[in-house]
Amino acid sequence: MYPASALGEFLRSRRARLRPEDVGLSSGVRHRRVAGLRREELAPLAGVSVGYYTRLEQGQSPNVSDDVLDAVARVLRLDDDELAHLHRLARAARTGARARPEQLRPGIRLMVDAFTDRPAIAVGRRGDILAWNRPAHALLAPHWPFEGAEKPNFVRLDFLELEFARGLYVDWAQKARDDIAYLEGSLSRFPADEGLNALVDELLALSPEFRAMWTEHPVSNCASISRDYRHPEVGVMTLTAELLRTPDDEGQGVTVFQAEAGSPSEDRLRRLAELAAAVSP
Repeated sequence: MYPASALGEFLRSRRARLRPEDVGLSSGVRHRRVAGLRREELAPLAGVSVGYYTRLEQGQSPNVSDDVLDAVARVLRLDDDELAHLHRLARAARTGARARPEQLRPGIRLMVDAFTDRPAIAVGRRGDILAWNRPAHALLAPHWPFEGAEKPNFVRLDFLELEFARGLYVDWAQKARDDIAYLEGSLSRFPADEGLNALVDELLALSPEFRAMWTEHPVSNCASISRDYRHPEVGVMTLTAELLRTPDDEGQGVTVFQAEAGSPSEDRLRRLAELAAAVSP
């Protein structure tokens, strides 16, 4: 799938959400055969030929310049996250960048273990939970064993364990889109990662919800997200998930979950940590 078709899929998804009148053009005929902005409408606005833009969507312009990408992005009204994603996709198509096998960095494990009063996880580029502390286990997947090498992949968990995930996340649909955005971001950085591509193929085959959302190609940097969690023992909590990465992380990072100081959510999060500590050996 990646990187050959990724750039074109992304550009087509963004063309589809625009109408001619959104970019100052006449809508023309009432019934349009293709939804959204046509290639021949977009190309002149970006200052390129229709043929060149067509080749770009077909993955046949590996040496496309940053200036052209920026011009296309302006026409498509991409936000900052989408613009960065577009450039990563183009760079991946040029280089065919490969990723090294993923191994948990010892320093990241130590960072996760340092948090005792709030949930923290180490997460890999495929969405695998590589390490977690007791509060994170109690919040995110208490039905999984805490000890042991096998831990859940949060994207697979959210789409293939729907009853649990929809019970945990008050807005499951937004969490699901954020999951896909996480995969999109990883694929733009590590397009030749076989495990990553296999995960996408698995979810496309097994989850109708994933198939429907994947075609939208949501994009987000996933660095700081606030959402509501519904926990059966402590109630609903509003938590902010902060994803901390390092420059040489190979796609790994640490996510720490926090509540606003003095809020009911902070009290419930504290209670969750106490419950998690009580089951520790």
